[in-house]
Amino acid sequence: MKILLLEDDFDYKNSIKDYLESLDYEIDDFENGEEALSAIYEKSYHLLILDIRVPGISGYDLVKTIRENDNNIPVIFITSLTDINNLSLGYELGCNDYIKKPFSPKELKYRIEQVIKAFYFSANENYIELNNGFLYEPLKKELIKDDIKVNLTKKESETIFCLITNKNQFVSIEKLRFEVWDDKYINEADIRVCIKNIRDKTSKEFIINQRSVGYKIERKS
Repeated sequence: MKILLLEDDFDYKNSIKDYLESLDYEIDDFENGEEALSAIYEKSYHLLILDIRVPGISGYDLVKTIRENDNNIPVIFITSLTDINNLSLGYELGCNDYIKKPFSPKELKYRIEQVIKAFYFSANENYIELNNGFLYEPLKKELIKDDIKVNLTKKESETIFCLITNKNQFVSIEKLRFEVWDDKYINEADIRVCIKNIRDKTSKEFIINQRSVGYKIERKS
């Protein structure tokens, strides 16, 4: 799961990054709002964690810009601002949550988990039912069959996460390349090999494909 972190306090930023990386999140960190905005359009992220008062453009203006461009990626603001007008502005612009500084690492962990579950899955789901008797644990990104965890490589796990979060919609090769391989060049045949390896570990029907359209994993819930 990829997270963009925007925080201009160097020590604070590094402490957040180190903690989230210890939870196996992939973190790209920035101190400048303009650089963070450019990265959002160059790469694919599942969540933005943004300080409000930063060099370049503010966290508010960054969210305003991406929402005007129909980018609905979830956003958590981290801020020392407590004025109700400031907090209201963030929600009006389209943020999903606020965390007031100072905060504990565990509070951040739980806020992230709740935003991710509410946006990509359902806040009440601990497991997602898939076809062929498989269950998916969204926060741990674990695939389970008959109470046994399926052993997946990192790219296989990220591919499954990408397909499940797109909720029964076909995902193109181009989107898989963008989200799973960070838009780095990779041969289409290599992506198909990854899909085949997942099917070998699950079933031939686990990932459905439609020629010239893409791949999907069907969710029952």
